[in-house]
Parts: sequence; structure tokens; C-alpha cells
Amino acid sequence: MNTMDAGGVAVAREADVLVVGGGPAGVGAAIAAARQGARTLVVEQFNCLGGVATAGGHGHISIFSEWAAHRRIVGGIAHEIADRVVAEGFGTRSPHGIWFEVEGLKLILDRMAKENGLGVLYYTFFCEAVVEDGAIMGAIIQNKTGRQVIRAKRVVDCTGDADVAFTAGCPCEKGRPSDGKCQPVTLMFTIGGVDWPRVEKWRTSFNMEEVWAEAQHKGDMEPFQRVIMGFWWTPTRPDQVGINFTHVTGVDSTRAEDLTAATMEARRQAWHSIDVFRKYVPGMEKCHMVSTPNTVGIRESRRVMGDYVLTEQDLMAQRQFPDNICYGSFFIDIHNIDGAGMDATTWRPPKGFRYHIPYRVLVPRGVENLLVAGRCISVTHVALGSTRVMAQCMGTGEAAGTAAAMSLQDGVPPRRLDVGKLQAVLRQNGGILSEADIEKANGSAT
Repeated sequence: MNTMDAGGVAVAREADVLVVGGGPAGVGAAIAAARQGARTLVVEQFNCLGGVATAGGHGHISIFSEWAAHRRIVGGIAHEIADRVVAEGFGTRSPHGIWFEVEGLKLILDRMAKENGLGVLYYTFFCEAVVEDGAIMGAIIQNKTGRQVIRAKRVVDCTGDADVAFTAGCPCEKGRPSDGKCQPVTLMFTIGGVDWPRVEKWRTSFNMEEVWAEAQHKGDMEPFQRVIMGFWWTPTRPDQVGINFTHVTGVDSTRAEDLTAATMEARRQAWHSIDVFRKYVPGMEKCHMVSTPNTVGIRESRRVMGDYVLTEQDLMAQRQFPDNICYGSFFIDIHNIDGAGMDATTWRPPKGFRYHIPYRVLVPRGVENLLVAGRCISVTHVALGSTRVMAQCMGTGEAAGTAAAMSLQDGVPPRRLDVGKLQAVLRQNGGILSEADIEKANGSAT
């Protein structure tokens, strides 16, 4: 077996495209690259694909439509997965998104990997990028087999934390500009024994801010949070509800010590919340803990600085870019970095809001043959509040995986890829990149 010159680490595998991280962005990137004919391998630290949607227990993916409207703006692999969730009996969908059984989505993604000839390596941690003469050539990984090198002609960083780009020497930023602090983390949890129709009939607001205020005023709830971020329910599991509520500040998700402490604190908050639900929410009097996931949900960490940095001003103005590769439409969702509730920088858009995500935000500065997708794309701290959601992560992933494979076919680095050709392939695969595409996808084209 060959070894790397530096360090003598064995080369375990070779791939055309290596995708690091199997979350929503990694799923989009890996499937897309494989469908373009590239020998593709995805390495994932957990035992499933899907990231926060599965390993993170977040049984809801949004947003597939224009903001507060019904026209679908998300296509491609994300749309395909949503359709399969419903067709295989694991959840429901609306223009807003999908609600699903976490275990069902794990099964669907395993099946899709096999159907597309995708190589998958679970229980594997990324350690360091392998860079030669200014170009990434693979990655050093670690698993039960040992420390190994995976050689690759193209690498897509879907780690969320920009681990590959950072170790490759690409410029990165982290957190808000004033102090580098990031949004809070949340540990999802699932409860059972819920009379959901009764809960829905009783609740008068989505965030239920008045309920938590009363519980805190009476001394029954600790003030770790002021709003519920989501009750995720599907009729395929009628008495179970996924809870998006725990809220831990001051966490740097690039530090194992912080992740450990945050997980312990969030799990404690989850159990405490059940006592509050039983006392204050009609329909939850007999609720009980079903599960907590094996990872906290991380909203923010490193962001790669790419050939373009997408700003909140771009989003708010709905600026159009000639190199658009997918749409986003989520509100600028920033949780309070310093305490409970939402941050003052949160912004609610008008009905019908949507914006372009340009290809250049997937192309990091400083290193060739590397693309990024998902939470770590090249955006500002505030813009990340919108671009970080899962449907958009899958869209940027699909574009990055497709571009990685196409750049190999065309013999050019991803930075010099003909974006027009990329856009044509994305459209052929169901991507939505323009107003005409939106009209066609929603049945209003003439």
C-alpha cells in the first residue's frame, strides 16, 4: 500500500470527489457528484447521513417556498428527498417544508446512497487537509481502522464548521464581528404521550412566549429560553413531538470541551422542559421523554471567505446574481447570542421574499480543487441567519458536488468552471434558478 511522503500515513482509498460531512449539504454534494459519474466517497462522523436532520433529531426541513407564500423555489435533490419521505410513509410536506420520522429519513438516505453507487464511510473523523502546491489533494481521516489518507481530485467541505478549508489554510471568519461569539446551540429531544390535536387547539401563538413567561414568573421554569423554536409533529407518529427549545449560549463548536458541556447542559434543560410542559400545556400532562439525539444542533461557527461574500444587504434587496445556483427564502433567524430569545439582528422579510445564492460563495480563497457547501459558505454573520437552514444547505451541496464532478470532466479547477454549463446541468436535474424555473415548477409556465 502506498504511503504519503509527509508522516508516512497509509493511503487507504482514492476518489474523484471526497465529500467531508454527510449532513444536508453533504447528502446533496455526494449524490450529485455520483450522478455526474464521479467516483464519490462521503466520510461522516456519525452512523447515518442527514446531519442535524437525523443524528441531530431535527425532524423538520424548511423552507421549500418563497417566504410566507406557496410558490416552490427549492428543487433538485432536496425536493426529491421530500417527495420520498411522503411516498415511503415517513412524514408529510407542505409548501413550507417537510415533517418526518428521523429513523425513516436515515433509511431513505442509506437507500439513496446505494442506489447512486455512493461510497460511504461512517464512524470517521476528518483530521487535516492534504495540500500540495496550493491545491487540495485529499484528507487525513481517523477511525477504528486507524489514521489514514484518502486521496481525492476534488474535495467538498460539508463539515458545517469549515474544518477542511480551515486546515487547508483558507481564510475564515467566526461569529459576530464585534467579539466572535456565535449563535446558541440547541439539543433537540422527542417526547411521547402527547395529545397533539388538543395542544394545537389550545395554543394561541407559535412561539408560546406568554406560556414560558408565566412559568418563569411562577418559578416553575428556568429562564434559559423565552420562545419555542418549534414543535415538530407528523401524523405517522401521532403521540410524539420533536422539541426545538433548549438554548445554550457561549459555545464554540470547534472546541470539544464546549460541545461536551453544552450537550450536558442542554440535556438537563430538556428534562426540565418536560416538567414545564406537563404543568402548563394542555395535551402534554402525561408526556414523557422518548429520546435525545447524539449531537447538538449548531447554528454557527466558522464561515469560509470565498470569491464573493454574500451579505445581509444582498438578501434584503433580493439581489440577483448571474452565477446563481439556488434560491434561499428563510427569514434572517438569529438567536440571542447573549441570553434567551431572539437577537436584535433578526429580520422578518415581506411575503414572497427569495434571494439568489451565487456560485462564488462555494469557492474558497487560497486553495484550488476545494469547494464548500452548507453552513460554512462565504456569507456574513447576519446573512448566515438565513442561508444556514437545511433546504438551502442541500441546494448549495448539490451545486458544489455537481461542480466538483464537472470540473474534472472539463479539466479545469472549480474556480474556472463555466458556470453557465453548471446551471444548465442543475436545471436538467430539477434545480430552480430563475423566475422562469419557478413558474415551470409551479405549473404556471405558458
